[in-house]
Amino acid sequence: MRRVQVFDVNETLLDLAAMDPHFQRVFGDAGMRRAWFGQMIQSALVATITGAYRQFGEHAMAALEMVADQAGVELTDDDRGAIGGQMRELPAHPEVPDALRRLRDEGFRMAALTNSTLEVARAHETQEAYAAQSRPRAGIEGTLSQAVRTMDLRRARYIGLAKVHLQHVLTAAALNLVRVAAWLAGTPLARTRRSAFIQLMTLPA
Repeated sequence: MRRVQVFDVNETLLDLAAMDPHFQRVFGDAGMRRAWFGQMIQSALVATITGAYRQFGEHAMAALEMVADQAGVELTDDDRGAIGGQMRELPAHPEVPDALRRLRDEGFRMAALTNSTLEVARAHETQEAYAAQSRPRAGIEGTLSQAVRTMDLRRARYIGLAKVHLQHVLTAAALNLVRVAAWLAGTPLARTRRSAFIQLMTLPA
């Protein structure tokens, strides 16, 4: 059985210290970020126990109001917007990318659990660090997809490892020739295809 590693996201993978400048500006103390996060975790646990589900962002804003009230700080809409906006752009802890790669190389299947909205998750995907990590994977997946669709890569036409290996080498060579010909002809790259589910989601209600 393949081993699975499941992660929490905020403060496990993503670094909340990026929010410290906002708490320093609003509260005069960057350490209030820890008080805010502790209050948010407490609220989330109570909601879980009582079955009153709320999204992560709602817990975060409610905890911010509580901490501000306790500290005697009056929040402005700009304060709420700045802190809420930073939550959508949290960077990963410096050691996270290498650690995830090591787990992957050891054969772990990884997953993350979060009660953030899809909008927040998509916002993290727009960060440059995420894009830099995804570029190699996008190229590999694009190559495999083209080979499967145009050259029937999933099917082994011969019996025996040596012959199958030779088929894969010849398929890779043929794919390179196809790509060189497309480049010489100035054929533009195809746009990423959207799944039927995504197309359905974008239809007007």
